[in-house]
This record gives sequence, C-alpha cells and structure tokens, in this order.
Amino acid sequence: MSRKIDLPTQKEMNKLHHLQRLSFWSSISMPQRLTLGFLSVITVGTLLLLLPISYHTDNPHHFMNALFTATSAASVTGLTVVDTATHWTVFGQCVIIMLVEIGALGFMSFSVLLFTATKRRMDLRSKLMVQEVYNLQTLYDTQSVFGYVIKLSVIIQIVGAALLAPFMIHDFGWQRGLFFAVFHAISAFGNSGFSILPNGTSDYINQPIVLFILALLIVAGSLGFLVWRDLLWYYRTRRLTLHSKLALLMTGSLIFGGFILFEITESNLAFAHELSPVKSAFDTLFMSISYRTAGFTEFSFDQMAPATILLTIILMYIGGTPGSTAGGIKTTTLGVLILQTNAALRGKKDVTFAHRRLPHENIVRALLLVFVSLVFLATLSFLLLISEGKSETYGLEYIIFEVVSAFATAGLSLGLTPHLSTFGQLIIMLAMFIGRVGIYTVMFSILNVHEEAAQYRYPEESVIIG
Repeated sequence: MSRKIDLPTQKEMNKLHHLQRLSFWSSISMPQRLTLGFLSVITVGTLLLLLPISYHTDNPHHFMNALFTATSAASVTGLTVVDTATHWTVFGQCVIIMLVEIGALGFMSFSVLLFTATKRRMDLRSKLMVQEVYNLQTLYDTQSVFGYVIKLSVIIQIVGAALLAPFMIHDFGWQRGLFFAVFHAISAFGNSGFSILPNGTSDYINQPIVLFILALLIVAGSLGFLVWRDLLWYYRTRRLTLHSKLALLMTGSLIFGGFILFEITESNLAFAHELSPVKSAFDTLFMSISYRTAGFTEFSFDQMAPATILLTIILMYIGGTPGSTAGGIKTTTLGVLILQTNAALRGKKDVTFAHRRLPHENIVRALLLVFVSLVFLATLSFLLLISEGKSETYGLEYIIFEVVSAFATAGLSLGLTPHLSTFGQLIIMLAMFIGRVGIYTVMFSILNVHEEAAQYRYPEESVIIG
C-alpha cells in the first residue's frame, strides 16, 4: 500500500524561501552586504534608465549608456558618456538625481529612514552596517543620529534649492527653473557634478552669488555628517571631537591653499573672460572648492595651464572628509600623514594633535589606504593605456586625470570619457564603484577578512631604508 506524501503548501514554500534568503544574508560579512546593496542600487538605476520614457528616442541609446550613467550617479561622480541635459528626458533626469541622492546619503541612511518612518527599532546587524558606512566609533543611538542626519541633509538641500530658484526661474521660467534649482541643489550637496544647464555652471560665470550658493552646498556635503553633528551639537557639548577638528583644519587649509595656487596658475583666465577682480576671485574660490570633490566647472580645461591640471589631480585625489558625500583618500588621511611626518622629523614617538595622541592603528590605516589606492590607480591607468593609448589625441595626462577623477568621484574630465571603448568605460566604472563604496570595503568583501589575534610573534630584525 503506497503512503500518501503531503506536499508543502504555497505559504510554507514562501516561508522556506524567506528563511533561505535570511540565511544567506546572515552568512555574508558586513562589507559584502554593503557592496551588494550598492550593486543593487546601480542595477535598479540601469533598468530604469533603459526604459523608453527615460531618454529621447531620437538619440542613439544602448545598455552601456544606462549602466555607465547609473554607476556615475549612484557613486556621485558625474562623469558621463552622453550629455545629461539633452540625452535624457525629465523622467531620466529624475532617475539620475534620485540615484545621486541615494548615493550621497548612502542606501543605509534610507534604511534608517524606513525604520524611523515605520517606528521600528533597528536590529544589531543594521546598526553595524550604518557604523561601517559612516565610520562610527560606537553603536550608541545610531538610529536617532542618522534620522537626524537625513533631516539635516534634506533641510540643507531645500534651503539651497530655494536660494538658487530665483536665479534659475529668471533664466528658464517657473517650471524649468524650479526643476533646475532642485536638481542642482541635490547635485551640489551630493558633490556629484551632474548638471542639466545648457552649458553647465559656466552659464553663471558672471553671477558670483550662484557660484557661492553652489560652493556652500558642496562644502556642506563634503564636510561629513559626523562633523556637522559635532558643529550643531557644540552648544550642548562645548567641544569638538578630534576627528572634526582635524577635518575642519584640513578642509579650510585645502580650500585656502587651492585658492592661492589657482590664482597663481590661472592668473590669465580673468583677462581672457573679461572678469572683474571680485568675480575672478569668486571663480577661483569656486574652482578650489568644486574641483576637489564636486566636478562643477566654469571653464574648459582646454584653456588651462598644465600646472592647473596637475594641481587638480592632487586635490581630487585628496577629496573630502570621511562619512561625507565626497570621495578621495579623505582630508583626515592626509592630516594624519602630515602629523606622522612631522613627528618623525622631530624624533617623536607619539603622533599628537590638539593635545591628543593618535592611535598607531590610525597611522597604519592611513599609510595602507594611500599605498593601496596608488597601486589601484596605477593598475587602472596601465590598463587604460593599453586599451586607449593608441589615440594620438589623448595622452598619459588624460588617462591619469580621468582615472583619478573616477576613483575620487570628482567627476571632472579632460574630454576622454565619452570616447572610451567599452573596456575603457568598464575600467572607469570600476574606479567609480570602488571610490564610492570604499577601497577597504571592497577588499574585505573579496578577501572576507576576519581579524585574528596572533598567538605568537617572530623575532625583530631591521632592514635598510632609503
């Protein structure tokens, strides 16, 4: 007699699949989750940009256009292979700016927003992911802190859009002007450099107030949410963390130093564009702020001196502050290396700043980040030289500039990106992806590194250096 077998119901099957997904999600490391989450955002963005409603049908459009643009927007870079203003419809431009918003604040911030909106408490794993994204030292009050961060970000962008609106409404009418104001407020705060103005921000080269508003939004985004939290809570605590002190010092120094150096290297630009001394100073200040992190530009790089291009590469490589919308190796990394060099030259064992001693792990992490990033940039530049180096128009400086711009998510271009081969575009997309997710996160995702305490130590022996 055959035995009757009870097959699982659809409800039971759905529950089983849900448990399997949870099991997979629990089995992967925190960096792997962050990497997969970011890839998911790019995938959804690519699919949306492939829809006929996203682009003008009279323009040639293919998969790589959508994938490259989605990667650039989600990584808040701003490099493009097609013109954002003319290739994409309003719907496509809305998709791009939403990807910029998600990329700028981080998809984990939107998870925090979801938890807050549904009045649910974040579990430990979600808090750990937020801590990983924003380099938090502790898990204390993670949900409320980042609910606060999102509110602050939205307020800054609304104020920025309101300040830009009168100028853009005057130039483009109510409907387009208001949309342009919102788009560029989000783009500037996100340090993405995407523009849908007919000629980019060069349309406002003679309106310093517009450039000043954009510059303030760029600085607000590149400072980092943790620095903003310290500044806004200063009235309560009456103190700033060491991180905020170093970040503010380095940011101010880079803006001022960049301003002085750009004034020297581009002293002829003001005469070429018939700018008054005040307008020229505003434009140079905007260059110092935007070129390092955002990628908005008022001048064509064809007009600029080689010294300006080299200075721009250096500033892009440094980038913004950790936990911000900007890329690069970060201002605090440079600060730590300067402090370490100063201590070594003075024969001091401890690296100190603002009456505090920096832990050895900070110095090792800074050195590792610089070394690995330089190896990564050299490797990508070498690959691009192989695939694109046959061109007589684009030399070594074009390759290095484009790779650093992509890795630092700065978005500036010497004009090479639209002419890259498919392989070249994939290389730039890899640089943008790793630049935004973080080189540590990607390395640990691939290697699945787990810190282990050593049970023994080998004998010490010196080698000759230099």
